[in-house]
Amino acid sequence: MCGIAGFFHPTLASEAYPATLLAMLRAIAHRGPDATGYVLDEHCGLGSTRLSIIDIAAGVQPLADPSGRYWLCYNGEIYNYLELRTELEGLGRSFLTHSDTEVLLQAWLHWGPACLSRFNGGFAFALYDRLQDELILARDRYGKRPLFYAPQGRGCLFASEMKAFLPFPGFRFEHDPAQLASILGVWTPLPAQTGYAGIHSLPMGHWLKLKAERIELFRYDTLDFQGTTTVASAEEAQELIRQRLRASVALRLRSDVEVGVYLSGGIDSAIVARLAQEASSRPLSTFSVEFADRQYDESTEQQEMASFLGSRHHALRITHQDIVDHFPAAAWHAEIPAFRSAFVPMYLLSRQTRAAGIKVVLSGEGADEAFLGYDIFKETLLRRDWQSLGDEPRRARLASLYPHLEHYGPQDLAAITGLYQQFAEERLPGLFSHELRFQNGRFSARLIKEAGDPLQAIAALVAAEPGYAALGAVHKAQWLEFRTLLAGYLLSTQGERMSLAHGVENRCPFLDPAVVELASSINLRFDDGFAEKWQLRQAFREDLPASIVNKRKFPYRAPDSAAFVDCRPDYLELLLSADEVAKIPFLDGKFVRALSKKIMTTPAAEISTKENQTFIFLLGIALQHRFFVQRSGLPQLPEVVSPLGRAIDLRAR
Repeated sequence: MCGIAGFFHPTLASEAYPATLLAMLRAIAHRGPDATGYVLDEHCGLGSTRLSIIDIAAGVQPLADPSGRYWLCYNGEIYNYLELRTELEGLGRSFLTHSDTEVLLQAWLHWGPACLSRFNGGFAFALYDRLQDELILARDRYGKRPLFYAPQGRGCLFASEMKAFLPFPGFRFEHDPAQLASILGVWTPLPAQTGYAGIHSLPMGHWLKLKAERIELFRYDTLDFQGTTTVASAEEAQELIRQRLRASVALRLRSDVEVGVYLSGGIDSAIVARLAQEASSRPLSTFSVEFADRQYDESTEQQEMASFLGSRHHALRITHQDIVDHFPAAAWHAEIPAFRSAFVPMYLLSRQTRAAGIKVVLSGEGADEAFLGYDIFKETLLRRDWQSLGDEPRRARLASLYPHLEHYGPQDLAAITGLYQQFAEERLPGLFSHELRFQNGRFSARLIKEAGDPLQAIAALVAAEPGYAALGAVHKAQWLEFRTLLAGYLLSTQGERMSLAHGVENRCPFLDPAVVELASSINLRFDDGFAEKWQLRQAFREDLPASIVNKRKFPYRAPDSAAFVDCRPDYLELLLSADEVAKIPFLDGKFVRALSKKIMTTPAAEISTKENQTFIFLLGIALQHRFFVQRSGLPQLPEVVSPLGRAIDLRAR
């Protein structure tokens, strides 16, 4: 795991290349505090800040092929690198290290872009071909590892995090109001969006080729939920689930350093922890977030699971003050506004994890997307069938929708019945499953002056997706979850960006391609879709405490606007001062003032979900505008020094 950054045919005097490249790498040193390395020539500079996990002694970067023609900087892990290495050796390839970095390089040299679909892992890399004067950028199929690029004159800048562009001479950040409106409307950036003008996110499952004045984008992976595994019975499905998850966890335990586990209190992380314990030769280290605000707390289940495992458990208790104190630093690392404050506790948890000596953790992300665990899938099934159901079946299904909501009662059934009746027919082509969610998003988009249609970009995305129109309602919902909230928020803002803020790599066994394929083969086949992740629960019923197996989905949340009202940090002036709001010209000042006033003067119980998320969005935009556009008021952050290792200037040769 690393951070990568560099430039290609930059608008920069050549004598400034080394200092500029080092400054870019220092901006992301938190990702890889173990070593910094770079290589540059007349046309390109690329570098890495390394988090040493595999082949600690020899896996240094940048890495070249024996001829010196190709140079690679790489962020992530290829979990099946040993199998690929054996295959490549059989094809005549030789290796000088034991790193997955060299396997990636040799795989590209042998198979070209076809190697990307062979990789089981999370990765982003830059590969420079000196002979062809060509740069390749590539990213994994699910978007686990970030990669941004910004065209500049005849070339471009690229990096794992956009803040690496700040030191580049003449580069300026500017928010893109249309992209922000889309982010607010959909709750998350779409695959290519960043919220900033002129900066692009390389979409998951894509690679691009850069030559002077030309950028070509290619797609190597598409989401396919039509699984090909033949399963004859529920029992066979459960056995296959156990087999594939066990293999996935074993792959993700490959490391030259200890691997820990994040325990949320739910079934997904419990399964991962149990399988990791079985496969590990040392006692397991587990980590959890607890909340002083009991409505968000799952510490009882976390402690029960830790005791069951006999793990060395580390619990971090989060208060409202913790959320408020660390929100600016977490927003700095996130770079893109978020609709919840839940990423802040994950920022603090990764700090505790690193302090405990752990560089790698496993977590349960991806299980709900793969095995249809979210409420939105059940809601979609019910709305799809609404017109064909009688009153009693409707009431029965509505009553079973939200078992995790203690206050959910008859009064809610009446309100939701009317809402479902209203949204029983598709209004937005291709977006039926998410139309209820996007109503909240439309409210948030009112933050932006002249926002236009905040759903135009997502509508265009699904309209251009081959085969999307032919998918059923649930598979469309699943596609949207993978392409929006999973990649744009859960794996990035709440996941990778918070863990790497303190040099911790997060691995996700449920996002093994073989696990996702199996889930696609069995979803909705052996139950009615309302028994949440039933086959997954049954598969591990004998391996986990009954209370964990039987516990229904409890969404991970953290205190939102109430924390800021209670603690009233100084930086709230960014929202409460008319002069400060006016410094962000694309915000609708009247709407901002009305929202801020309501949040600050109304009891928390009377603040709606859409108002809560809009407030958190607004706070993130205001802070990030200050940090990146105005370049002022940066949060207090620990200084990270990544010692310089390999530094190669090919211009002198």
